[in-house]
Amino acid sequence: MNIRRLKTGIAHLLRRSSTPVKWHSLRKTKPVSTVFGLDRGTPVDRYYIEKFLSSNRQLIRGSVLEIAENVYTSKFGGSQVTRSEILHFTDDNPSATIVGDLTDPATLPGDRIDCFICTQTFNFIYDFKKAIEGAHHLLKNDGVLLATLGGISQISRYDMDRWGDYWRFTVLSALRAFEEVFGKGNVQTASYGNVLSSISFLEGISVEELTAAELDHEDPDYQMLITVIARKK
Repeated sequence: MNIRRLKTGIAHLLRRSSTPVKWHSLRKTKPVSTVFGLDRGTPVDRYYIEKFLSSNRQLIRGSVLEIAENVYTSKFGGSQVTRSEILHFTDDNPSATIVGDLTDPATLPGDRIDCFICTQTFNFIYDFKKAIEGAHHLLKNDGVLLATLGGISQISRYDMDRWGDYWRFTVLSALRAFEEVFGKGNVQTASYGNVLSSISFLEGISVEELTAAELDHEDPDYQMLITVIARKK
């Protein structure tokens, strides 16, 4: 038995049981949680991010890049990863193997990465189109970008107060923006979410308080999380 996981599960259960959601009493101006449900369990967007990466784990291979840390590389890449790379904007991250600005390709090595896992990042970059160019520059020929973007979401106050929270996307806006750099036919976009999961995310209700059926129902009119698979050709 994984004791650490058990303790974490018990802690989540205790938090939820102390302040259970009153599903029929949501007519109020303050959310259940102001930190995306982190204080109650797992945020809903994390569930969709991991579902997306798990379903595309065959692409997470070779030289794999993440920003700031390599948690998803380790979790979904496994033995397919020959080199784990970490990008950081400044040189104060001892784990970083690449120090550079995603919006300035001149600061980044070119043709180095087979798979770039870039989750929930482009929303917080004002010049996100330049950042897409930076991602393209990093990839080898036939390399792939696995990106997730925020759709329906509250503002991330942590990010807003530090560097900014600028954009929300749809599958169409993401497709057009990434095709401008990667070319038509080289980009696939999709979405996760439905009215219940979107409301839950806005309220800060956690994954553990919903059922798999409630989370997995997909409604293209409620695009909570946008996913992008972009190939460099």
